[in-house]
Parts: sequence; C-alpha cells; structure tokens
Amino acid sequence: MKKTFLYLLFIPLGLFSCKDDDTTNPEPGPAATKELSGDISSDVTLDPSTEYKLTGSLLVVNGGKLRIPAGTVIKADKGFNKYILVEQGGQIFVNGTAEKPVKITSAAADPKQGDWGGLIINGKAKLSGPAGKVTTSTTEVNPAVIYGGENNTDNSGVIEYLILEYTGAKSSADIEHNGLTLNGVGSGTKIENVYIPYAADDAIEFFGGSVNVKNLLVVDSDDDMFDVTQGWTGTLDNAYGVWKAGYTSAESDPRGAELDGNLDGNTPGDVNQSDFIFKNITIVNESTFEMQDAVKVRRGAKVTISNLLVKGTTATDLIDLTDGKGNGHAGTVIEYKNDGMVVKQEVKNPDNADIKSNSAITGANTSAFGWTGYKF
Repeated sequence: MKKTFLYLLFIPLGLFSCKDDDTTNPEPGPAATKELSGDISSDVTLDPSTEYKLTGSLLVVNGGKLRIPAGTVIKADKGFNKYILVEQGGQIFVNGTAEKPVKITSAAADPKQGDWGGLIINGKAKLSGPAGKVTTSTTEVNPAVIYGGENNTDNSGVIEYLILEYTGAKSSADIEHNGLTLNGVGSGTKIENVYIPYAADDAIEFFGGSVNVKNLLVVDSDDDMFDVTQGWTGTLDNAYGVWKAGYTSAESDPRGAELDGNLDGNTPGDVNQSDFIFKNITIVNESTFEMQDAVKVRRGAKVTISNLLVKGTTATDLIDLTDGKGNGHAGTVIEYKNDGMVVKQEVKNPDNADIKSNSAITGANTSAFGWTGYKF
C-alpha cells in the first residue's frame, strides 16, 4: 500500500530591488505549498492556510478519512491520473461554508475543461443487476477499485459548499472522468451546495446507489449536465444547469439530463434499475449550439420529475423517452414548462408515461447559489 505524500515545497519570494541604504525588510512570501498524492488510510485534516497541489491520484482507502476545512484550495496538475477517489469504507468531509467554500481546481495558468480528473466517491449501496445477486462494479478510471453492494444507507462522509472546476480528463473516449462521480454511494452520505463549472464529459453522474444531492449548479459541462445510470434511487433537489452564450461541445449528444436504468442499456433484465426523483430543476441553453435533448429518459429508467423548467435557445427534443436499447419506464411522471426553447419535437412518449406541461412551474431556486458568485 502506498503512503500519503504531503511534500513541502517553498515558493520563491520573488525579486526585490532595494537601494544600498534601504533597511526595509521585504514582506513575507506566500505560505508553503504541499503536494497531495498516494493513499490516505488514517484521519487526515488539511490546513486551509496552505495551498495544496494534487500531483497524482489521491485515494482515501478503507478506514481513511480526509477532512477539508472551509476555505481550503487544492490545485491539480494537468493529467488523467490527477484525481481524488474515496474508496469503499473511506470517507471525505468537505466542510466548506457559503463565505468560505472549498475549491478544487486546475493548477494551469490557462485552465480548461478536462485539465484534471475530478472527485469520485465509491460506496456500498445497491446497483442494478441480476436477481438474487449482490452486484458490484469496477471504477471506470481505476478498475482495481470496486463499488456497489447491499448497504443503501452507507455513509461516505459529507460534502458542503464545494467548487469543482475544469474536471473531466480522459485517457480515451470510453475512459473519462466527470466532475463529481457517485458510484454506489449510500443515503448516509450528505451532499449539498456543489458548484461544477467547465467540466469535460458530465458534470455529475450517479452510478447506482441511493445518495441524495441538494443545491447543485452546473455551468458549461461538455457533455451532460446531470447523468444517471446503473440503478440510482435517490433524489436530486434544486439543480440548475446552463450552457452560456458561446458554448460548444466536443461530444456527439450532449444533454441536459441523460437518465438510464441500467449500465449502457446492456442488461435490460436487471432488477433494481434506476427509480429516482428530480425536483426543482432548471435546464438552460443560452448558446447557439443545439442541445440533443433537454431530458432523455431511457433504458428502463423510471423517474418522477416535478417543477422542471426548460428555457433558452434550441434542443432537438425537449423530453424524449425513446431509445434503441429500451425506452424509459412507462411509470415515469414529468411535470414541466418550456419557456421558449425551440425544439423539433416537444415530447416523445411512446408508452404513455404521465408527462404534462404546467405554466405555473418556476424551476430551481437560484437564491441558493448566491455563494458561488455566478450571475444569473
């Protein structure tokens, strides 16, 4: 097992020009920077007065706890293997506040989408799978690490007031990070007040599990804003996703929400497929780039979506329950408002799910995102 490395690097004070008779001492330089990589197997608390640099993969292994106090900044070197992964039995405690959020961002002078990996949490909650079998799976970016199980109340820690920027590094088109990846994470985990700007691939993806997420702001994700697969059964409450003016995507089918019942639609006979709640959701396209679907429900997914507001420029379809690997579940319920988005077809609903428009809908409460500084 690797050990945790917290290397101490002294940052140069800079150049000072003084006259011969100048007796003034220069001001102290910035605090030292510490490097983060390796395994955390004990209880480790970072120091908010120190700037941290993520120089490799940082794994919080079984029994380890990583505590990140309010105001802490972690800057990640560029690269696919620069990420934080909380393994089964490990815990992370991001203790940001509205006044002092925790920020994990790119160390690049000119940061861009996909500079570094992202944050991955692996729990022991249920995944979709064969009847009578406890299903586990392997982490996409690190196949040696598993997630899933039988404990839907599993507790991987607490995340509050977190900014994740410039995430989504990839090694290939099929192996890529998201901003926040929740793999089989249980409902004992608390995740509230998260801001994910400029993520390559998806901003957030739920791979099974039962965790709930509240107050999520997503800006300019390269692929989907909100992605669900492999049997997630939690609730996403008060989420706002936006593509700003000038946005373009390198992906073939970027969506507001892509909602699958089983992993990649390859096991349609699974039990415990995705059956979850979205409420108080806003999806916005301010760009000239056409959104594939505002909401795609497919491959056996069953979702209840209330207070969904979609607005902006264009999308191919507003709500689409069709797919070549299986339509969305007929028990899906969606109540929405289209506030001016131009679409080729508003609703595709071949199995007569309960989908209806409501002009009184208001969408997400944007006042919850004041701490991010984003201007709506």
